[in-house]
Amino acid sequence: MKKWSEKVKFFGEALKIPQVRKRVWFTAAVFLLYRFIAHLPVPGVDLSLLKQFFSQNQILSLLDVFSGGTLANFSIAALGLGPFITASVVFQLLGMVWPKIEELMKEGEYGRAKINLYTRILTVPLAMIQAVSMYTILRSQAIIGELPLMVLASMVLVMTTGTVILVFLGDLISEFGIGNGTSLIIFAGIVSRYPVNIFQTASILDSQKIFNLLVFLALSVFLISGIVMVEEAAMRLPILYARRSGGGSTGASRTYLPIKVNNAGVMPIIFALSLVFLPSFAGKFLAGLSNPLLSNIGNFVNNLFRPETLIYGLTYFVVVVVFTFFYTNVVFKPDEVSEELRKGGAFIPGIRPGISTKNRLSWYLYRVTAIGAVFLGIIAVLPSLVQQITRISTITLGGTGVLIVISVVLEISRSVENLVQTYRYESF
Repeated sequence: MKKWSEKVKFFGEALKIPQVRKRVWFTAAVFLLYRFIAHLPVPGVDLSLLKQFFSQNQILSLLDVFSGGTLANFSIAALGLGPFITASVVFQLLGMVWPKIEELMKEGEYGRAKINLYTRILTVPLAMIQAVSMYTILRSQAIIGELPLMVLASMVLVMTTGTVILVFLGDLISEFGIGNGTSLIIFAGIVSRYPVNIFQTASILDSQKIFNLLVFLALSVFLISGIVMVEEAAMRLPILYARRSGGGSTGASRTYLPIKVNNAGVMPIIFALSLVFLPSFAGKFLAGLSNPLLSNIGNFVNNLFRPETLIYGLTYFVVVVVFTFFYTNVVFKPDEVSEELRKGGAFIPGIRPGISTKNRLSWYLYRVTAIGAVFLGIIAVLPSLVQQITRISTITLGGTGVLIVISVVLEISRSVENLVQTYRYESF
């Protein structure tokens, strides 16, 4: 309790610092602008039929929650940041197989700026493709009628522009606000749907569902505690720095290199969602075609990848685990860390600098990451399990959303602490 009171006191003092207060207000203003955009509908869509369609499909309901309701409203930001995230995944994968992209990744700030530019360029055609796919799915469900080519082109352009605007708002938050802009936009969308989910749940409660809700709340408390513990957990690897005293004798100062259990954060789940939704979208697209063979294939894929099916859960779990290892290698590179330790005159006790240090770091990293990967995989499939246990389908987000919310809150906390430390340092 004392720790929490100290945190509250710290943030209260942080808001008194002009630089911190300015960034907080800027982030809040961008959030308000984002929510305004999320309620600007694309014309020509029957919203009542659209909401009914989304309520009958668990995958689309989950996707709508992540978009902050922009899909069910069919706003100009209906695609959300999905195309941008997909483009990021593409370039991360290309960095493993295309030497030119790999070289850019190693060129520091210049290389990152180039890859970010290419990612934003690729986002535009991906957004157009997703907009056309969304129109095709809605037309197959008679939610939207046959549109003339110019009207369809205008709708695709508007939806693509909405995604570009969200990417721009995310960049503004990253530069002038607090934390990572992309994560905060997703965070804002998730949090904005919590009141809706709560009211929907309250409206259908009976004696049995009240008991189920209490079970759900108990699981939520346990889940939140576990997420915070794992997010903050790290293995402290002892590091020695060789030093020479004035008399010519040598010694060593000890410090620690933290290897986090979850180095990848929430990105593996976000990346995995982008891929796991593809079979469902492809199935719905094929199911709406007039060709009987393709329509049957589409229906088969839809039934196979329903959220309550075993194949969906296993696929989601495996994809999250794979992306966790992949993204951890992007964030924490043992060869670069070992080289930095060698240049700084540091070493792991009992391990020679160079290749031996790299191998030992890799050995520790993969074993620690295995814990984080399994944890993220369990969090990813937990919503379906909780819904089947409690039979409460209105709370569709479960562990994935809670993980994103908690991770972003912790990231904001660390960003504020860094800003305060920078302010105090500059004040001396």
